[in-house]
Amino acid sequence: MPSDRFHLPDSFHLDVSVEEKGWRVHFADPEIEVARIVTALFHELPETANIAAFPHLELSVVLTDDAAIRVLNRDYRDKDKATNVLSFPGLDEAELKQFFGPEPDLPEYPLSLGDIILALETVEKEAISTGKTVADHFTHLVVHGFLHLLGYDHIDEKDAEVMEALEKRLLATFGIDDPYQEMST
Repeated sequence: MPSDRFHLPDSFHLDVSVEEKGWRVHFADPEIEVARIVTALFHELPETANIAAFPHLELSVVLTDDAAIRVLNRDYRDKDKATNVLSFPGLDEAELKQFFGPEPDLPEYPLSLGDIILALETVEKEAISTGKTVADHFTHLVVHGFLHLLGYDHIDEKDAEVMEALEKRLLATFGIDDPYQEMST
């Protein structure tokens, strides 16, 4: 597991909203759990090495239920069903390259990295059906959503391989096994 000695700079604002009380069944303090995961990601990913240099960077994580995520999935993705996680990037591809690329040109104004939304019932069902703990599956989905905000995707096979390899490496730092292992057999 990543060390707790890491912390996020004061210029980074993490907003965690717990809309569904059931999340507290799995995590005594979901806000701290999200902060622990996000902190580790910022320290593990080369794209985020300059986070302390940003004048202000925000990330929003919403822990909700299937009904709420279904509405978002329908309204923004034309898929009228619940899903486990949705990511809404705050930056486009050019901005990601400008601010998080190898030679970042940091803005002097506040930025929103975006929003990650997770649905409790779907996360619980998927964890049970795959024999994972809710905590491990939750961590995977936060990592997955965060990578989407940094421009990673899995639409085509090559991009999916890159994203999945990165997810596996990041999850290993939490002591979590390959989440795709069962799917690839």
